[in-house]
Amino acid sequence: MRSSSSIRMKKRRSAEQIVGLRRQADVDLGKGVTVPDVCRRLGISQQTYYRWRTKFGGMDPKMAKQLQELQKENSRLKKLVADQALDMLILKEAARPN
Repeated sequence: MRSSSSIRMKKRRSAEQIVGLRRQADVDLGKGVTVPDVCRRLGISQQTYYRWRTKFGGMDPKMAKQLQELQKENSRLKKLVADQALDMLILKEAARPN
């Protein structure tokens, strides 16, 4: 059983925060610090670092915020389309002769 001090709480970070941490990591890596050491300094796992690197690559914070907003808008529009498709199906069923 792990002690409570060894269990890490997941933190939700905004896209801008992630990009800022990635830039900080890039600076440290440029100075010759290893990825495991950078991850320890940032308080993240190496898996998280590589996932962020893949997702946010060379983005600046403004681009990351825009990406996040577009993803939210895309989700909202997909839900809207699904709701409309369901409404159309219900109307077709109601209009069908018995």
